[in-house]
Amino acid sequence: MRTFASAFILFILALSSVSYGQVAANSGASSERTDNPEKNFFPVGDLKEGMRGTARTVFSGSRSEEFNVEILGVLPGWIGPKQDLIVGRISGGQADRTKVFAGMSGSPVYIDGKLVGAISYSFPFATEAICGITPIEQMISIFEQEKGGKASSSSPKTFSFAELAASEWLPDLADGSALSQANTVSGSSSNPLGAAVSQTFRPISVPVSFSGISQATLNRFAPQLLKAGLLPVSAPVGAARTMEMKEADENTLLGGDSVVIHLTTGDISMAASGTVTLRDGNKIYAFGHPFLAAGASSLPMSESHVVTVVPNINNSFKLAVPDGMVGRMTQDRNTGVFGELGQAPKMIPVRINLRTSRNKLETLEFSIANDELLSPLLVNMALINTIMAYERGLGDLTIEVNGKVNLNGHDPVNMKGRFGGPMAVRLAAGTVVVPVGNLLVSRFDNLSIKGIEVDLSLTEGNKVAALERIEVDRTEARAGETINIQAFVRGDSGRVFTQQIPFTIPKGTPEGSLTIEVGDGAKLQEKSASKKFVPDTLAELIGKINEVKKNDRLYVQSYRTTKGAIVGSNEMPNLPPSVLATMNNNRSAGGFKPTVETLVSEVEVAPAEFIVTGQQSIKIQIIR
Repeated sequence: MRTFASAFILFILALSSVSYGQVAANSGASSERTDNPEKNFFPVGDLKEGMRGTARTVFSGSRSEEFNVEILGVLPGWIGPKQDLIVGRISGGQADRTKVFAGMSGSPVYIDGKLVGAISYSFPFATEAICGITPIEQMISIFEQEKGGKASSSSPKTFSFAELAASEWLPDLADGSALSQANTVSGSSSNPLGAAVSQTFRPISVPVSFSGISQATLNRFAPQLLKAGLLPVSAPVGAARTMEMKEADENTLLGGDSVVIHLTTGDISMAASGTVTLRDGNKIYAFGHPFLAAGASSLPMSESHVVTVVPNINNSFKLAVPDGMVGRMTQDRNTGVFGELGQAPKMIPVRINLRTSRNKLETLEFSIANDELLSPLLVNMALINTIMAYERGLGDLTIEVNGKVNLNGHDPVNMKGRFGGPMAVRLAAGTVVVPVGNLLVSRFDNLSIKGIEVDLSLTEGNKVAALERIEVDRTEARAGETINIQAFVRGDSGRVFTQQIPFTIPKGTPEGSLTIEVGDGAKLQEKSASKKFVPDTLAELIGKINEVKKNDRLYVQSYRTTKGAIVGSNEMPNLPPSVLATMNNNRSAGGFKPTVETLVSEVEVAPAEFIVTGQQSIKIQIIR
C-alpha cells in the first residue's frame, strides 16, 4: 500500500506528464478546428529515419494518453497506388504493456506539433511494437469530392425466380477484403498465406462488442462475420440501448479519442470501436484503414469510454462502451473512415414479435445498418438469435412467419410461411432475409425501407407431411365443371391423411388432354417456365416478390400442350404461327423462350394443419 507522500509524488509526476503531453499535442489538436488544417500536417516526404514524435489513444476511461513513436521508414505505394505506409515503433506509457492493440486504429501521430497520420497497421505475433501509419494527407484526399461530379447510376439487377423463392440467404462476402484478411484467425488452414501471416502488415483489427446476442449465435455466424471484417469480442460490455443524438461541443471526438461505429442499436446491438485521428470542424477522420470497405454508408457514430485494454499474445484489444451518439459515419474507404458531427444516421427499424411455444409474447425492437450485404446478415442473425434465446435448442419446432417490409411510396413486401423439422429455424429466417436482400441489391434509386415487422409463432413438434398420391373423381369433364381431387399425405408419425380439393375447369378450356398438378409452393415455383427477368420498376419487383408461392400450402395447376413463349417474366400462350415465326426469324436471336406446356389456371389451396411437401400430377380429358 502506497504512503501518502509517495502517492502525492506520483500524482505530481503524472500531472506533469499529462500537461506536457497536452502541450505537445495542442498544436496538432488546434488544427482540428481551423479552416486550414493542411498547414499543420507533417509531409511524408520530409520524414527521416530516426525521427521521434508522440501519439495519443485511450487506454482507460475517456481521456487520451500520450506515448512515443519512432519513425523507421516509409513504404511507397504499400497501401495502394500513390498511397504510402509509414513504418514506426511505439513505446512509453501504457504502450509498453499493450503494444499495438485492436481498437487503436486511427491513433494520431504528431512530430513537432504537426499531424503525421494514423496508426492503422500491425504485425501479428511481433516481438516489438512495430506499427504502420497511414499519412493524414491520404486519409483526407480520398474523401474529397470534386465539384460538379455526378454519382454513377447502376442499371436494375437481373433476377431469377430461384433467387426470389430461395429458402435461405447465401451471403456473397468475398474472402479478399482487407478487414477479412485482418480478422481471420492467424495460421488458419483456410488462409493461403497462413504460414507467412506474421511477415506482412495487416490492418489493425476492429473489435466489435455485442449485446443481446448469445455466444451460440456468434459461433454459428463466425465465418460470415469474419468475411465481413468483424472481430467478435466476448465481453460483459456492449452497445447502448438508447441512441439519442447528443449535441457536439469543442471537446467532442478530438484526435486520440475513442469512437464507436454502430451496426445495430436497440435490444440487439453491435458496436465497433476505433480511434479518432483528426477533427476538422464537424468532419471526423478515423481508423486509417477501411472498416468494412463499404464505400458510402450511414452508421451511427458515438463517443465512448474504454473499460480497459486486454493484453494478448496474438492481438491485444480494448473493451469500449458507447456513450452518446454525436453524428454518423458517411464514408468507409481504403485509407480510413469519415464521419460528420450532428448528422443523424439512416437506419432500418426492425420489430420482432415472438409468440413462444409456451404462449408467451416477447417483443424486440432494434435498428440495423442500411447496406445490401450487412442488412441481410444482421437480420438473419437477429431472427435466429431470437428464436434460439426463447426456445429449446434440441427437438423439432414448427414456426409460422408473418411479416412485411414497409416501403416509402410503395406497397409493402409481404412475407409468410410455415416450417417444421430440424431446418425450421434457418428456413423461417430465410423467409424474411431473402426478400430484404433482393430489395437491397435491386439498384433502384427510389428504394427507401421504412421498417421491417416480423411476427413469429412457435409450437413444439413437427407438422411436416409428404404428398404421396392424388386421385380425381372422374377422368372426363367439361369446361366450367368442378372435379374433386383427393390428396393423400403421410405425416411424420406415419399416419395417412386425406385432403379434399375442389377444382373448377376454367371456362373456355379447349377439348383435349389437360394435366392437373398438385404440389407445394416451392416445388411448383422451381417448375415455372419463367426463369429470369429484369424489373423495369421497383413496383414490378415488389409485385414479383409478393407473387412467390408460399411453402406451407398446396397449389393446383392445370396445363395443356400448346405453342407459346416466355418474354421477360410474362408467359404468352397460344401464339399464332405467324407471331412465333416473326420472333424466331433468322435476323435475331434471344429475347424469348419457346414453351410447349402452357399454364391454363392456378389455384392456391387454403393451408391445412400440416405443412405438405411434394408434387403429383394426373391427366384428364376435356370433352364437349
